[in-house]
Amino acid sequence: MIYILLTLASVITYGQVNLSLDADKAEYSGKDIVNLTIILELNGSDLVQQTGFQLPDLSKFNIIGSGSVTNTVIDPATNTLITQKVSRIALEPKKKGKIKIGSVLVTVNNKIYKTEPFDVNIKEIIDRRSLAANNTSNDVFLNMEIEDRDVYQDQPTIAVLRVYSRNIDNLRKVKNIHLPEQDNINVHPINFNKSEIDPSGYGNMPSQVLAMFMVFPNEAGFVEVPAVSASVSSYANKNKIVSNKVKINVRKLPEGAPECFKNAVGNFNVSVYNTTKEKPEAKRPLNVVVKVSGEGNLPDMELPKIVASPDYEVFAPKITAKVSPGTAGMKGEILANYVVIPNKSGAISIKTEQFAFFDPESREYIDLGQKALELNALSHDQIMEARSTVEKVNEYTNNLLETVNTPVLKTTSFKVKEKSKFHWNILFINIGILLGLFIVYLLFKTWQKKRTLVRETVPSKPLGSVAETEKEIRELLKTDINDYFGYLENLKDNGEYEKFFITLEELDQEVRNQYFQGSVAEFKTFLENHKGSSVAEEYNNLQQKVQMEKYAPVKSAEGLEELLKTIVNLYSQISK
Repeated sequence: MIYILLTLASVITYGQVNLSLDADKAEYSGKDIVNLTIILELNGSDLVQQTGFQLPDLSKFNIIGSGSVTNTVIDPATNTLITQKVSRIALEPKKKGKIKIGSVLVTVNNKIYKTEPFDVNIKEIIDRRSLAANNTSNDVFLNMEIEDRDVYQDQPTIAVLRVYSRNIDNLRKVKNIHLPEQDNINVHPINFNKSEIDPSGYGNMPSQVLAMFMVFPNEAGFVEVPAVSASVSSYANKNKIVSNKVKINVRKLPEGAPECFKNAVGNFNVSVYNTTKEKPEAKRPLNVVVKVSGEGNLPDMELPKIVASPDYEVFAPKITAKVSPGTAGMKGEILANYVVIPNKSGAISIKTEQFAFFDPESREYIDLGQKALELNALSHDQIMEARSTVEKVNEYTNNLLETVNTPVLKTTSFKVKEKSKFHWNILFINIGILLGLFIVYLLFKTWQKKRTLVRETVPSKPLGSVAETEKEIRELLKTDINDYFGYLENLKDNGEYEKFFITLEELDQEVRNQYFQGSVAEFKTFLENHKGSSVAEEYNNLQQKVQMEKYAPVKSAEGLEELLKTIVNLYSQISK
């Protein structure tokens, strides 16, 4: 009986810790991902995991993602605490053949446990960049590179688009880059500036950086960034090429987020202020701005709104963004311009919603709370009493000049002019001027006859191609848009907003006529084909901003100033 009890005790003790390492399959092709699963199961509340998983040598793979989850349950039959930790690792093989995956080590209660090594068979290794080319020309292909493939949800990672070709001349023919679009990612371009050509690229193949952009994944798990497409233009045809797809491991944000946290990831600050120059008055609109500044997923996060209150009436805001790429996301500021009308006179507190964000550097949530703007709204009588004597006189004078017609009486004095004497000098001067003009006329006719003879001897110039003729006509139709820019600046400064938008429509029509495009939709297609997708997208965004500013209940000088800068930059670029 003693031997039997000792044997059962050893079996029970052995079963308290279970550690395993498995792959999803034994054989892989060159384009497959090797997924490893590590499972650690602890049966008993007295077992303590003292170290993390010590992985084997994985230098023959590229680690493209990892993740883990821990589950704890109590077995109702034995009343035993069972803790299970599962980790997944995604690997990309570097070479073909049999690759040995070693043991995983872990220390529990001062005892080291390990898994058994095993082999995986990689049939072949195919260059993913050449696979991703998927183009009609085998000499040119794109490659999307993402160095940081392990990020938090809504944390950015930088992608670099590079083109490879054996012929350096083909690198200059790549145009019309289309960045990836997908529901679970937000993409923001950093720049489309081409770098210097690197003659010693992949496999001694020349390469060049075409674009850089930021990818903000908005859901956790393994997220696949879609391919980037472009076109290779030549005299004969136009070929489309696409890049490879990249998988990134998106970690879920830590638990313990405040209730007011939504999706802000980065480092931000919130402020609220009043931009109306006049004193606050009851029943009169105010411009209240909620500004969120910082660096992170600034363009995609949900902004804090102004809380509704019976003390005031608030309308939907107009959003103005001033952002640029930074080192840890998009940096700058976003302004939400609200129109607020106080419902009463006296002290009014305009409050925003509570706002919190997650800081990836410190890995903690930061709650900024509410921001408030304290105002003292005056009644109309109080506003009138607070005016100075000079202001009252100026207002009375302005009202008088605007409402009362005051004709201006012009008085002239009548004088008897004395009879002047005849001056012979004036007569001779006039005769000399007439003779001079006659001589100049004769010289002009002689020069014109000589020019006609020379023109007849010179051979006629060829008519040229249709494209050249179209270019000459477009140059003749080209309007100096700088005159429009100066006129729009004057209209903005004088507050003539209606004429401002009428003139802007005339400017847009003139520019479209230069390229023989009648409608806005045709012009967008023309810009995308000849100027690039980025210019077409800027033109589309400008049309939306113009409509929002045109029909806004209250026009702000700051908004029109920003709109005018965008107009000058975009139309100057289009009209080159």
